Amino acid sequence: MARHKIILDCDPGVDDAIAILLALASPQEIELVGITTVAGNVSLAHTARNARRICALAKREDIPVYAGCARPMLEAEGRVSTVHGFEGLGNVTLPEADFALQPEHAVDYIIQAIHTAPGEITLCPIGPMTNIALAIVKDPTIVPKIKQLVFMGGAAFCPGNSSPVAEFNIYVDPWAAHVVLSAGIRQVMLGLDVTMQAKITASYLDDLQKKSPLLESAAAMMRSYGAGDPCLHDPCVIAWLIDPTLFNGVEGRISVSCQDDRHRGQTLVAVKPRHLLGQQPNITVITEVDNPRLLEMLAERLARL
Repeated sequence: MARHKIILDCDPGVDDAIAILLALASPQEIELVGITTVAGNVSLAHTARNARRICALAKREDIPVYAGCARPMLEAEGRVSTVHGFEGLGNVTLPEADFALQPEHAVDYIIQAIHTAPGEITLCPIGPMTNIALAIVKDPTIVPKIKQLVFMGGAAFCPGNSSPVAEFNIYVDPWAAHVVLSAGIRQVMLGLDVTMQAKITASYLDDLQKKSPLLESAAAMMRSYGAGDPCLHDPCVIAWLIDPTLFNGVEGRISVSCQDDRHRGQTLVAVKPRHLLGQQPNITVITEVDNPRLLEMLAERLARL
């Protein structure tokens, strides 16, 4: 039995795609019970399509995929990234999946899955947190039944990538992040503090693409994406679940700025007693990764597919 049952809430996105593949390649550690998609890197139509195409690439059409929210909680339209190409997979053409989206909305699926397996599901948002926030708003009774939240997002002690202070996933829907991160769920943050250390190189991709046709496609996606951002942001979430000894971090207390100004999406993390003001830490912030070991593990796992 896998150590972690997870719902991967994502917006594929190249690094989301690699995170999906890494999860599927690690059945002893990860049981991917479902994928939920959200608008983020690209539109919801593209993220839902891309998630299924990645599952099909790995010959895992049994993984249910649910489409979720097409916009942030409080805005009529979302914001997209440019580094993933027009459709989200680095302009790499993958075959269409021949299995359909599940009929349920992602928010309803999240609620149902947590009630079905109380205390067992780890939620892994690696895109904007809109789906999870609305699941909590719709049914707050799921909160104590969530095992933990392990997410990619935020910038605690470093500059942002969407603004001087904000990371993309939090910037897109800071209101959702505020709802989720203040809900009282045990949570682990893999933000830019650590993911900017998880760098890929051209020589690494040259070696990777020789291993199999699947890895040739994965390397091509990462090569296109890496021209703008050579970091494996989202796979760090899965890698932490597989082997937390790859990482180090600190305990702190997080808050999210929902001001729609230059502080939009800023994640403030207090770690010193004088900044905590008597409050208890509510988050583990990962700050370091052994990148050579991470890349070695990623190559070995993806080769299994």
